[in-house]
Amino acid sequence: MKILSRVLLAATTFAAVAWLPDLAAGAGSSGASTDLGLARDLAQGSVLAFAVAFAGGVLTSLTPCVYPLIPITVSIFGAKQSASRRHAMALSGLYVLGIAVMYSGLGIAAALTGRAFGSVMQNPWAIGGVAVVFAAMAASMFGAFELQLPPALQSRLSSVGGAGFAGSFAMGLVAGVIAAPCTGPVLAAALAFVATKGSVAFGAGIMFAYALGMGLLFFVIGAFSLHLPKSGAWMETVKGLFGVALLAAAGVFLVNAFPAVRPLFLASRGAALAAAAAAGLGVLLGAVQASFGGPALERLGKALGVALAVGGIVYGVGSAGTRAGAAVASFPWIRQDEAGALALARAEGRPVLIDFWADWCAACRELDQTAWADPRVRDEAKRFVTLKMDGSTDDDAFQRVFEKYRVVGMPTVVLIDSRGRELPERITAAVDAGEMLKRLRAVDGACTPALACVARW
Repeated sequence: MKILSRVLLAATTFAAVAWLPDLAAGAGSSGASTDLGLARDLAQGSVLAFAVAFAGGVLTSLTPCVYPLIPITVSIFGAKQSASRRHAMALSGLYVLGIAVMYSGLGIAAALTGRAFGSVMQNPWAIGGVAVVFAAMAASMFGAFELQLPPALQSRLSSVGGAGFAGSFAMGLVAGVIAAPCTGPVLAAALAFVATKGSVAFGAGIMFAYALGMGLLFFVIGAFSLHLPKSGAWMETVKGLFGVALLAAAGVFLVNAFPAVRPLFLASRGAALAAAAAAGLGVLLGAVQASFGGPALERLGKALGVALAVGGIVYGVGSAGTRAGAAVASFPWIRQDEAGALALARAEGRPVLIDFWADWCAACRELDQTAWADPRVRDEAKRFVTLKMDGSTDDDAFQRVFEKYRVVGMPTVVLIDSRGRELPERITAAVDAGEMLKRLRAVDGACTPALACVARW
């Protein structure tokens, strides 16, 4: 049975690495369901991001540090002693809401920090630092160390709350903290990711989704008095999944931070399938289910499996990015010459599109995949003078234009109409093709007498 589960997990990994990046890029570039307007309303992110956050929360609740606490905690806050199903659901819901409020607050704090130091968080060395955090948290999941509060503080937090509505909510507020050994690594990695995005709404939303996932089992057990399956080795599999995922995330961050390695990623379908095969083989060797605490042969298989799985995932994502980059290359960009672009637009009476971009900016690359690679967007952009300001090397030409337009961070897309007036609303997120198309089509009718636009020529 253990071999069968490994084979099934390896096959799932192969399929995910081989096809998921293409599906995500294809949905984004077609303006389909990956965004659904959330980029406009939340400034960053997609439905997929929130679904992944929710699933991550559910998986966190299945780790050895959280799972055994569920029935105990439910008994403490009184759901099992409730006189009615409605009362039990209310107590359980308030407990989960407490978790969500706490994590949303952490998400907002991380986003505000990222926004305050936006230019720092876009520096390749800073992104490399985030990758180190991800790698350290992965090591924690593999058992190298544990994040744990001092016993006195943990005991004090455990005494918060009690039976009743206020007690349930108060216990929820500290639930993620007292489960720190397993929640901490995932939470720290998620908050580091939120900080790189720099969006308050995204930070609150993504952490709220994560908290709802983590609290799902608490709610189900408290509301319906169901019995949990016994804990066991399957919990270590969950930690193994987190470890591989976090290491892969660190690898992707490093690739984005140091674009010199990008030529190593081939765009061919064969390269993507080879990467998927390596990831699947890694899982088959024990990247997820084996333990670093077992016999020497098992530890060796685990190490080799982790290397293959992580390498395959990173290469698969990089290969998908290279394919998207090849599609974007057909865009007729004028590069680094803002004066020339404006002169051409003024002479021909054409609108201008300025894309502030950097190779190490993850959201910029997302925008490449979701909007600039779409044929409809490229067709609409033909009537524009399209200028790409590349901040990868932060040269003088880029810095001068960056300061002139008072750009806060990247990606930033500035739109100027055919009369030389800059629209006040900029695009600062990886919006989908449909949203970008709508914004481009509206350029020449946006600067009405009621709306003041900044004159650029």
